[in-house]
Amino acid sequence: MADENQPVSLSELTSVKEVPWPNPAYAWYVVTVLTLAYTVSFIDRQILNLLVEPIKGDLGISDTQISLLQGLAFAIFYSLLGVPIGRLADRSNRRNVIALGIFLWCLMTAACGLARNFYQLFLARIGVGIGEAALSPPAYSIIADYFPPERLARATGMYALGVYAGAGIAMLVGGAVIGMISDAEPISIPYVGLLRPWQMAFIAVGIPGLLACALMFTIREPIRRDSFANLEPQKTTVSFAEVIDFIKSRKRFFLSIFVGLSMIGMVIVAILSWTPTYFIRLHGWTASEIGFRYGIVLLIFGTSGSFLGGWFADWIRSRGHSDPIIRTTIGVSTLATPFAILMPLSSFENVAYLALIPVTFFLASPVGLTAAAVQIVTPNRMRAQITAIYFLIVAMIGSGIGPLTVALTTDYLYGEDMAVGKSIALICGVLLPIGILSLWSGLNTSFNEAEKKSSEI
Repeated sequence: MADENQPVSLSELTSVKEVPWPNPAYAWYVVTVLTLAYTVSFIDRQILNLLVEPIKGDLGISDTQISLLQGLAFAIFYSLLGVPIGRLADRSNRRNVIALGIFLWCLMTAACGLARNFYQLFLARIGVGIGEAALSPPAYSIIADYFPPERLARATGMYALGVYAGAGIAMLVGGAVIGMISDAEPISIPYVGLLRPWQMAFIAVGIPGLLACALMFTIREPIRRDSFANLEPQKTTVSFAEVIDFIKSRKRFFLSIFVGLSMIGMVIVAILSWTPTYFIRLHGWTASEIGFRYGIVLLIFGTSGSFLGGWFADWIRSRGHSDPIIRTTIGVSTLATPFAILMPLSSFENVAYLALIPVTFFLASPVGLTAAAVQIVTPNRMRAQITAIYFLIVAMIGSGIGPLTVALTTDYLYGEDMAVGKSIALICGVLLPIGILSLWSGLNTSFNEAEKKSSEI
């Protein structure tokens, strides 16, 4: 019998069509482990956002430099390396690729706590991005081999809630750590030197994440199958040129979601990155207070919004509606827009905090939903690569430029740190409508054509 951790080939099975889909309980266990890994990744990615003020004070850097640490330092390598890593995942054991990535990004998060200047912290953040590039492209590909198309959106919705679970835990843990050690003196460690409170926070969240690496070895590499034919692909490798040709043949579909999610992604990352600083500067909250309050919102409303968005898209599909995933994304983004503009402009802290709830809930769905759409219309041996290209574009623009747009607007358009709320509102008011219109332009024919052509492969 073949090793259960290795993909099954046609030489061992006449047809994967004869093999039923994996046991649903085990499939959900796999998604749970992958969601935990995604949660850990966002804890390590987002902890920086709660530490803006102490880092600025200790390292003497500007909002623009902070935004580079939040965005470009992470996003450039996260985006660019995702494509070759996705190609590796399409040709090899996807689980092992993910496990290696987790190990790397956890160590590099802890290394952020050893940084003594902007450049060292920048390099450590690059390392976090390199490690995290190994997660989502193979993870989405694995999920698509565990769930049939009619249940895929809710599965990817659960995986995507790791974004908000991770961000929420980062806020709670970071806030608690800061609350406990904010008045503490720096501690001296042999061969390391003095560590300030914000440095200890990075180490405190980085090392425990290695547990997720160990858990990855409890899941099995699934049989590769296509969503429509349910067959092991005859062709086990494809060239990158073939991947690009596939995207070009469905350019309207891919263009609409690449542009649409890039704009919406910029808003999501900008809000995640600058909301703590907004409440600290404008409403006088401490880092510990915003960490606890924002963390609760992210954990409750972010995770529920992500999962329910996937469930709703699957429900619409079961009712026979076309483009259920894209329509759901358009709907939740539209509902989020007025609250996203109101929240950072309110002079009343309670109003701003209450507006943060629907913003978080409605914007929790889009990334996971559109990634599910990519899986459905893409042949198996291209899935991780095309998902990586998707994240290359969306993450480079969303994660790389999203925080920077707020910082540049604050530093150069308004010229004062206290204008960060106006900057967030302006970015939301401009980019969300552009993203919605782009997705709208790709409705009906683009998705239907892509689904139809993929079913013929």
